[in-house]
This record gives sequence, C-alpha cells and structure tokens, in this order.
Amino acid sequence: MKAVVVSKPGIIKLENKEYPETIESTEVRVKVKTAGICGSDMHIYRGTNPFATYPRVIGHEFAGEIEDVGSDLTDFQIGDHVVIDPVSSCGLCYACRSGRQNVCEILAVMGVHVDGGMQEYITLPTSALHKIPSHLNWEVAALIEPFTIAAQATSHGRVTSEDTVCVIGAGPIGTAVMIVCKMKGAKVLIADNNTSRLDRAKKLGADAVVNPGKPREHEILNHFTNHEGFNVVIDAACVPETFEKAIAITSPAGRVVTLGLNPKSSNIAQLEITKKELDIMGSRLHTNKFPEVIGWISEKLINPGCLVTHHFEATKIEKAIRLVGEAPEGLCKTVINF
Repeated sequence: MKAVVVSKPGIIKLENKEYPETIESTEVRVKVKTAGICGSDMHIYRGTNPFATYPRVIGHEFAGEIEDVGSDLTDFQIGDHVVIDPVSSCGLCYACRSGRQNVCEILAVMGVHVDGGMQEYITLPTSALHKIPSHLNWEVAALIEPFTIAAQATSHGRVTSEDTVCVIGAGPIGTAVMIVCKMKGAKVLIADNNTSRLDRAKKLGADAVVNPGKPREHEILNHFTNHEGFNVVIDAACVPETFEKAIAITSPAGRVVTLGLNPKSSNIAQLEITKKELDIMGSRLHTNKFPEVIGWISEKLINPGCLVTHHFEATKIEKAIRLVGEAPEGLCKTVINF
C-alpha cells in the first residue's frame, strides 16, 4: 500500500508500506479516503516540530471507510464511514483524571508521535473512531478535526452571543475559530496581514477585518468595540507580538485564548493582566469535541468544506507540500485524496 512518509526533514515521498493484513479483535481496518495538510505537518516536513521523530507517516486530519472489523466488535460495521480522533492518552495522570486528556503527560498524536493517516489503510482501536453520515463529503469529514480545535478554543473563551471577539490570524485554524464564534452568535473581527486571507474571512462571515500593518488599525478596533476592548481575544497567529497585542486589546474581565506552541518569550507586564483581571488560557488540541462538531455539521450550522481551496491525489504529495510551503494567494486548506 502507499503511504506519505517524511523520512527526514525536507524529504517527503509516497512510499510502499506493508498492508495491515492482521487486525486485533478490538480493532478495525480503515480505508483512508481523504486527509488534510496541517501546519503541524509542515513543521514536521521542515524539521521544526519539537515532538516529531523520523521517519514518520504524517497526517492527523483524516477520514475513511471501515474495511474490516475485529471479531469482538459489534458497534462498528464494514462500510461505516468514520472520522478519526488522532489523540491518545494514558488515562492515569493528573490531566487525564481531570478530564483534560489533551494535555496528558504521555500524549500521543497520530502523524506526530506515531504514524498518521496519510496512508491507504490503517488499523485503529474503536476509541479513535467517530461515525459520520454516509452522505457526508470526504473532504468535509477530513476537516472535522480542525474544527475540534476551534470548538476547544471557543469553549475555553466561553464565547457567547453577548461577546465581541477578535481572532488574530486568518489561516485555516483562525478562520475556523471565526466561523464557530459566528455560529455562537458573537460579533467577530479577524486580524491578519494577508489581504487575500482577510477577503476570504469576510466572505465567510467575519463582521470586520483589519490588517495590523495598515493605518487606522487602532481606530478600527476602537470603533468595533465601542472603545470597550474585546471581551474575547483568540490568538491563532501565535508569535510573541500577537500575544502582547491580545493582552493589550482585551477588555476588563475579558478572556485571552492562545493556540500556539511558540517557545519565544513575549514582553508582557503583569499590570495589564491584574488591572483588567484577565483570564488567560492556552488551548491545545481538544477534549471530546468530535461529537459536538459532527452535530454542528449534521444540523448544517457549519460547513468545514468552505476552507478547502486545493485538492491533490496522493501521488502528487510533493507538489502539494511545495504549494502549501509557498502559500500562494488564495490558499487556505489543501487535502490529499487516496
């Protein structure tokens, strides 16, 4: 079978791997249909993901059809369409006992710590599977995982219809966050220094957009919030400067959610945090958000497929990775079909 393998930083190829003929009695074998390329895949390709080891089959945003089921299973059948939760945890550490297995001490993410979903077939425990409607487009199904990230971030931000929200960063995750905030009834401004990204965000429902590098930024922010500041700021750009900006533009009693794993320090004094009594929270991966997001899609509250701009067959993976790395105008989400 074919698999997308990063053998070492800078080298990615479609390789032959052994077909998983044998499955355990509590496992299923899934025929992967579609996988999304994520920023973390690009970090693995570039050698800048601190958690990755090589060689690695990448891909943690993927969906497929069950081809075979273990002998002990009754809840899943051959032919079921499923999306995969790529996160596994120990269930024993403090984080897991607290219901926050997304920050487990020995967390493992498919496509990062262990081989992921960019391969024709994969065997999985049923704990990683969520059934999806058979009529759901495969590309939409593959993008459920990014929307679990958005669901987690907006949950941490306690976003409601009463809130004025700023999302910093209009890439795929920032745009997904904006879409979920709008679904929850919030008034949302999204900030980015890329004009085409801002144009897309506006078309997808943002109430306002701003380019931080252009004149009138301060005036636009004040007008949008009626000089109150943003009740919630979600930083999906995640560089030191954006974290500093988030603290500065949040209203008293507001919430700041940061999504990044940037190791660089930000220059932030505690004065602003204490004076405004801000709630600041990191948001990593998700905790049990797949059913919620699948429900939103089933109720037609969101359409993750709106983020897909480019499609490639697995045989064109090198071309796809080059495209994502070049980040041309109009690029949002790229998917690989198997």
